[in-house]
Amino acid sequence: MKPQVLILCTGNSCRSHLAEGILRAAAGDLIDVHSAGSKPAGFVHPKAIQVLQEIGIDISGHHSKSMNEFLAQRIDTVVTVCGNADQACPMFPGQVHRYHWGFDDPAHATGTDEEVLAVFRRVRDQIRLVFEAYAAGLRAGKEL
Repeated sequence: MKPQVLILCTGNSCRSHLAEGILRAAAGDLIDVHSAGSKPAGFVHPKAIQVLQEIGIDISGHHSKSMNEFLAQRIDTVVTVCGNADQACPMFPGQVHRYHWGFDDPAHATGTDEEVLAVFRRVRDQIRLVFEAYAAGLRAGKEL
């Protein structure tokens, strides 16, 4: 059975889905990746879907989920990507590792459509750097 990684954010509409898509693309053969929110927004932000499609990752089938859906599951690693989720994150049964890697929330971006997309792309690229490095560590046999 593959190790289970859960990526948490508050709304589970942007950052956690960006991270889930990127980590699944980079290490999905080694781990099972999920995302959820402490207060799910009920949707995946269309611009999150768009900016991942730009790099060849399809999350159009994702949906916003509550972290409570995972409480009864074995979760090996929890990664929070926003401060609110880090504070709200419960201990999961069997949880071995917990990381907090915070990123700006692109859903709060304002301006023209291009300016908002630029923020989504910047956050996507930051998340990509961190989660692809994490996947490289997994491939090198480092801890989850």
